[in-house]
Amino acid sequence: MRLTDIRIKLCESQNPNNRLKAFCALTFDNTFVIRDVKLIVGNDGIFLAMPSRKLADHCPRCGEKNHLRARFCNNCGTHLDESRSQRFQNGNGNGHNRLKLHADIAHPINAECRQAIEREVVGAFNNEVEKSKQPGYVPPTLDGEDVDFFEFGPPSASRMKLRPTGTMAR
Repeated sequence: MRLTDIRIKLCESQNPNNRLKAFCALTFDNTFVIRDVKLIVGNDGIFLAMPSRKLADHCPRCGEKNHLRARFCNNCGTHLDESRSQRFQNGNGNGHNRLKLHADIAHPINAECRQAIEREVVGAFNNEVEKSKQPGYVPPTLDGEDVDFFEFGPPSASRMKLRPTGTMAR
């Protein structure tokens, strides 16, 4: 699998105190895209943060999902046990004693893959920063680039039809 397109959207604020530097859309083999990848400056330099979701658990009273830092249920207002998130301690598996509040949606399976992707994306980021210094710079868009894949208008017999779920209709 090869990284075939990297789109970098620099953050509006290039303030040195802002750790978030850019959002990225990564395309693999011109067929698969991962959006909402972030470039963040950490203690050891710039790194990729893959798209993630907040970890949640269920209210013991009504069963509603609530993120782990919630103090009260979003649905019924019940006070939630604030120590319930402790079961996610050491969740990232790399020896840091840190509370895991998010889970990656898409991510590299091994360090070599992460490093290869990170090298290419950081290179593209540096190129985008240089381009942004030029007069007339227009930042790339990260959303809507898939519009070309969808055909609008009356359906034809030869065209593949997709259901709203993205599966093929027969």
